[in-house]
Amino acid sequence: MTSPITSPTTEPAYPSPLPGEDQEWQYPPGSSGIITKVHFVRHGEVDNPSGRLYGRQRGYKLTKRGEQHAINVARALRGHDITAVYASPLKRAQQTAYPVAHDYGLSIITNPLLIEAGFNLENELLTPKGILTSPHIWPMIGDLNTPSWGEHYCKMAERMLAMAHRAVDDNRGHEAVCVSHQCAIWVLRRFVEEKRLGHHPGKRNCSLGSITTLVFDGDIISRLEYQEPSGMSDPASLKSDMQRGLQA
Repeated sequence: MTSPITSPTTEPAYPSPLPGEDQEWQYPPGSSGIITKVHFVRHGEVDNPSGRLYGRQRGYKLTKRGEQHAINVARALRGHDITAVYASPLKRAQQTAYPVAHDYGLSIITNPLLIEAGFNLENELLTPKGILTSPHIWPMIGDLNTPSWGEHYCKMAERMLAMAHRAVDDNRGHEAVCVSHQCAIWVLRRFVEEKRLGHHPGKRNCSLGSITTLVFDGDIISRLEYQEPSGMSDPASLKSDMQRGLQA
């Protein structure tokens, strides 16, 4: 038995214009013209006379100079449209956040996404002499790209970017402050600038009390700004930072 002959299917004519064709589309997708700024602040100088890597350990507070760093941040942000202040759970970040929150009559919102990078080297003395005399840490310091000493840079960038978008969602059209730590802020910046996340810890451009600002147009990062209300770290602080290397 032969199969019945079927007539070819007639395709319907497409309407013109096609749905959406007559609309104005913006690039990049997600931009809306509503500008939101998220200021990522590195905490001020920490009281750490031993010079050991303190990482996520509790109790480390600001020095008198660190308290001045925090005050300088608040001065730099006066007159801005700050509607929220977020901070890492660690004391040094909470102390740095306080002057800004106080100026604007806001409570500090603690968010663990802003916490210090995770390290396997806490309590280690990361000076050249300390490293040379501690062979047990050598396997942990060989890989700058992962890094081998702790939290993966990709995970760090992921949580910091999530924090940025949360701040945008909650403060759209305004400005928010997020007080965090050097390594986490620097990795976020490198991600935004489309640079390799692996880097030398001693070459971070994120000084004590500095402000790294992401400017959002809608949900899209349109530009990045950086300022140092306290100037570059003074020679003593800069030398200490270089010696600690990983410390943030």
